[in-house]
Order: sequence, then structure tokens, then C-alpha cells
Amino acid sequence: MPSNDARILAQAAVPTAAVGAVAAVVSGVTAGGKGAIGSGVAALVTIVFMGIGLLVLQRTAKSLPHLFQAMGLMLYAAQILLLFIFLAVFKNTSLFNPRAFAITLIATTLAWIGSQTVAHMKSKILYVEPDSAKDSESEKTGPSS
Repeated sequence: MPSNDARILAQAAVPTAAVGAVAAVVSGVTAGGKGAIGSGVAALVTIVFMGIGLLVLQRTAKSLPHLFQAMGLMLYAAQILLLFIFLAVFKNTSLFNPRAFAITLIATTLAWIGSQTVAHMKSKILYVEPDSAKDSESEKTGPSS
């Protein structure tokens, strides 16, 4: 993984984990142990789903740049579908508090999106690959005297 991709992933995952930890503490105080577990599961689901999505998009951008936008839309639709499947499987669970899970899922998703946006805006990603010095020396662009 190139350094820009790893940096953006880390700059998005760390604040999301921090928001998840704060939410787990708040949920633990307000809803007990099951609230803390629900918040922890929500933070983990957000980091895993969004992290995989970011990696897939980065890989698509490098190998198939003409499919990048369509892949992004398909990826977000797949993430929503996987989340619905996750929620359907754990709909009647007694493992964690569903309300704490839902609130934390929204908070961590917003934290991920905001952090990823800030990280991408601060990164200095080249839009055009500069030519190597060897190629520029061999070409003559002006008149020679």
C-alpha cells in the first residue's frame, strides 16, 4: 500500500476509533455493559466496512481509473446492503444494546467521513505524473543556436 493510502486510512481510522471509545464509555454509563458492547461493535463495523471500502477504491483508482466513479457508487451501495444484512442477522439479539449500536454507528460513520475528507484535502496527491529527468533531457523543446 502506498504511503498516501496508508496515511489516509490511518487518519480516518484513528479518530473513528476515538469516537467509538468515547461512545462506548457514554453507552456503558447510560445503558450498562450491553450498551458499551453495542458501541464497540458499531465502531468495529464502521472501521472494517469503511476501511475495506477505502482500500477497494484506492486499488480501483490505480488499476481501472475509468471505472472509479461507478465503483464508488457500487461500493457504497454494497456497504449499505451489508449493513442491512448485519442488522437483520442481529435484529433480535440480546448481545448488545441496539440503540447504543445505532447511535454509535451514525457517529462513527460521520467521524470517518469527516476525517477521510480532511485527510484527503491535506494530502498532496499528484494529479499528473511528472516526466522523469531522463525523458526531458532527450527531448529538445526550443531552438538550438
